[in-house]
Amino acid sequence: MTYRNGYDLPVFGLDNGAFYELHILAITCIFLSLSSALFIIVASFKQHGLRTFFSWSKSERLVVYLATCDACFNICHSLDHLHILLTKDHVWPASLCNFYGVNLVEFVFAQTLMVNVVAINVFVLIYFGKNIDFGKRDWRLLLWTFGTPFLIAMILLSTGQLGPTGAYCFLDGVTARISNIVLTTGSMCLILTVNSVLYALTWYRITTEAKRLESALGGASASVKASHRAARNMFLFLTAFFVQWWALAANGIWNLFTVPPVVIFQIVTTFSNVGGVLNLLVYLIIRHRKRTLAPVETSKNNTKTTNIQSNNVDKP
Repeated sequence: MTYRNGYDLPVFGLDNGAFYELHILAITCIFLSLSSALFIIVASFKQHGLRTFFSWSKSERLVVYLATCDACFNICHSLDHLHILLTKDHVWPASLCNFYGVNLVEFVFAQTLMVNVVAINVFVLIYFGKNIDFGKRDWRLLLWTFGTPFLIAMILLSTGQLGPTGAYCFLDGVTARISNIVLTTGSMCLILTVNSVLYALTWYRITTEAKRLESALGGASASVKASHRAARNMFLFLTAFFVQWWALAANGIWNLFTVPPVVIFQIVTTFSNVGGVLNLLVYLIIRHRKRTLAPVETSKNNTKTTNIQSNNVDKP
């Protein structure tokens, strides 16, 4: 049988009993992820009070950006899955499916590019001692991470490559097979590989430099420690991204040779829809580190103040 587009594909799971399992699992993961993303956004702004957003640290701003990507992705994707679950059919009309597809392309690839920028920023910070300039109000970062996916989505939409995959609306399961290989399997494998290499090189540099400074100077300077802390915080984003998207990349590679078993698709559905939960863990870890670090720095500052006062008393 020749398929014209994704609407000619059978709805995934209706023929093998996996339909409800797939969509209920997906909606459950999406709900948990959305709740986590909204918690991150609210807690972040509440924590900083009246401080303007762009006065926050890079890692704190990135947490909010990634949570926003997750929240928008989850809202759109939940409606997509819910529509199919209730109707047991593809999303109609086609314009609505295209709308879901545009949003998924936008926020999946925005997150992908943003995490890659994090990996590059950490690498440059540790190896060259420079922070990549995101521009005033992060305009360079936002233009790259949100503008590029939007351009890709518009090209896909205008060429009729958005539509049903059989389980949700994204890259059309028939007309966008090549684009699917390039944009999901190819790009995810490339980004995961690049991030892993940068992660390994940077971590090696941090550990070796820490040992060298410990033996030569008895410890690293405050600025070096601050850079290492920033790098470790940003590594958490890379780890969360890897956990979220490794299954999609593996499924894409498997699909190049043969049709993966249903359980693989279930694993993809689970991991790809828990990004908000993973980023919540990152947020909590960063917040915990900041809290445990604050008393130490306060104690050091008090010690320095006491020493200065003591030295002033001893002077004639």
